[in-house]
Amino acid sequence: MWEMVIGLETHVELSTKTKIFCSCTTQFGGEPNTHCCPVCTGQPGSLPLLNKEVVRYGVKAGLALGCHINLVSKMDRKHYVYPDMPKAYQISQFDIPLCEHGKVELENGTTIRVNRIHIEEDAGKLIHEGSTYLVDYNRCGVPLIEIVTAPDFRSVEDVLLYLEKLQGIMRTIGVSDCRMQEGSLRCDVNMSVRPKGSDKFGTRTEIKNLNSFTAIENAINYEFERQVDILESGGQVEQETLHFNSDTGETVSMRDKENANDYRYFREPDVVTVRVSKEEYDELLASLPELPDQRMRRYVENLGLTETDAKLLVKYRRVAEFFEAAADIDAKTAAAFILTNIFKSVPTEVEREEWQIKVSPENFRELVKLTSSGKINRNIAKRVLDRMLETGSAPAEIIDKEKLGGVDEAEFEAICRKAIEENPAAVADYKGGKEKAFQALIGYVMRLTRGAANPAQTEAKLKELLNEEA
Repeated sequence: MWEMVIGLETHVELSTKTKIFCSCTTQFGGEPNTHCCPVCTGQPGSLPLLNKEVVRYGVKAGLALGCHINLVSKMDRKHYVYPDMPKAYQISQFDIPLCEHGKVELENGTTIRVNRIHIEEDAGKLIHEGSTYLVDYNRCGVPLIEIVTAPDFRSVEDVLLYLEKLQGIMRTIGVSDCRMQEGSLRCDVNMSVRPKGSDKFGTRTEIKNLNSFTAIENAINYEFERQVDILESGGQVEQETLHFNSDTGETVSMRDKENANDYRYFREPDVVTVRVSKEEYDELLASLPELPDQRMRRYVENLGLTETDAKLLVKYRRVAEFFEAAADIDAKTAAAFILTNIFKSVPTEVEREEWQIKVSPENFRELVKLTSSGKINRNIAKRVLDRMLETGSAPAEIIDKEKLGGVDEAEFEAICRKAIEENPAAVADYKGGKEKAFQALIGYVMRLTRGAANPAQTEAKLKELLNEEA
């Protein structure tokens, strides 16, 4: 029996407005090679100037993952010759990273150690068209943090749990949108295989630039089987860098695996020492919001939500903030409205992350209050919410305009009496002990009131009138 041993290097693009060493925009998209300048394309004579916000974002990420923050660190040159990095080196951090020694606790109790988080610049994007290679340098110089774990993963499931959790934390603290489809969260998988029970590491390979959960899962599964086949056939796994071909589902060799010495690291002479003051450190620590795990625990223990519902709400920071607007009135009702009606109208990850809906938190709170107090029933509330999503109007305005308010007390009693008079068979069955027959009477009242009657009140009133008859 074999087990996989995996460590991850996760590249997270930071949500700063400008790049790490120049004033070019970090906005995604744009025509190729229009978001770049002499600095981010490495033109002779150009000099980098470190974006202070990148350091602040890096520190926040480290604090959220429980890291030790190096208040004094430095930038280094990592040399490699590849078309996506025109100056033939990347400005990164080597021996003194910004953050070290953190951890991430997974839902299943597994602890993943975070060895380091360092800041660096992103490379350009290579586009393959047949035998032709095109390069778009718009991404050159976009600020990254690279989060490097210890080789603590033993299953694909743990890898996916970790990445989902990391994504949620980074979004919550506001340092990245972590949109894998746009490349703002990418993962390199370092993987080896060894006999189960062994404490000796095998020869590892590195699968580069995986940018979807599906690709990560498929690449790991394929590479595990490939390495096991080699070892069981008496062969030796070669240390190399691999590319995952999502069309064929196979890993393909790119180059021999480099070691740190191959990159010829030395201190970046054009960037000053990175210093974080104690005051800045304290400010950033105090600014950290409630993290997803803490928020989820509060939703379950204090608000009575299920773990499944709580997890869906905390996954998106803006959704959680929207929920909080009405959680103190009726958390379960607020959660149900968001996870059913509203999520149906914002079905994609990006839409839920951006949360650009027409319903204001104040109007949502008012709708939950009307529902929780019994002034409108759930069916009416859902119809009102659908109209709120379309128009952005206040619930009271929609209820008044579309005559969806509660039924007048006298009229309500008259309708209940009519239900009894018009349904003698159902009344007889109910009095004969057939409880289901009672639902026909409730349904009759609901039809005549166009769903505006409160089901619980309807049941109580019908039973009161039937008891009078008896």
